[in-house]
Amino acid sequence: MLSRLVLVSGPAFKSSGSFGACVVQASRSLHSSPQSLAPVPPLPEKGGKVRHGIIPEELFQLLYPKTGVTGPYMLGTGLLLYLLSKEIYVVNHETFAAASIGAVVVYGVKKFGPQVAAFADKLNQDKVSKAQEVKDLAMTSLAQAVEDEKKEQWRAEGRPMLFDAKRNNVAMLLEINHRERLHLVTNEVKKRLDYQIEVQNLHRRMEQEHMVNWVEKNVVSSITPQQEKESIAKCITDLKMLAKATQAKARA
Repeated sequence: MLSRLVLVSGPAFKSSGSFGACVVQASRSLHSSPQSLAPVPPLPEKGGKVRHGIIPEELFQLLYPKTGVTGPYMLGTGLLLYLLSKEIYVVNHETFAAASIGAVVVYGVKKFGPQVAAFADKLNQDKVSKAQEVKDLAMTSLAQAVEDEKKEQWRAEGRPMLFDAKRNNVAMLLEINHRERLHLVTNEVKKRLDYQIEVQNLHRRMEQEHMVNWVEKNVVSSITPQQEKESIAKCITDLKMLAKATQAKARA
């Protein structure tokens, strides 16, 4: 029946050049229109209101001002009678099969629709919760990254002071090294000067000892045996006189 309807309505579409031109113009306008950067509105979670399962509520609201409350029903009934009277739509076994299938579908929707809807809502809620969890983790990681970046920027602001402290430390190390080398040079020079003083003192002492030994040798060699005897006797006499004086003092 649908194929028959297409065959009947096909020539009418072919003969209407304005409809084809409108379609081509609409497609051109869709392809040539500038891209809109406006945010896309979110899709509604539930569809609009319908009557009798398939007829949109907007159609009734559109016909109410012109036809009244019974207008949409009269329009539908007249259109159905027109299709049947002109044999555009012929009632046959396919019609009863479609009605039976439709009844089964309606019964299945009424019977199992709430359970299927609840299951679908549960799956959707699980997906939303997982997506929200992933979003929260991403937001947490990004917030931590922002905090880390701020901390690094704060550390970068303190780099000049750190570099100044390092330069001061290097200058102090160079000064300490310079002073240590000066101290080392001073000690080495002092050691060499002390060595020269010790060498001079050694030379002087050796000269003095040599002079004393030479004088003593010459004096000893110049004394005759007679002078030696007289000197020994004189020493003995002096010792006796000293002993007598000591005894006299002891008695007194």
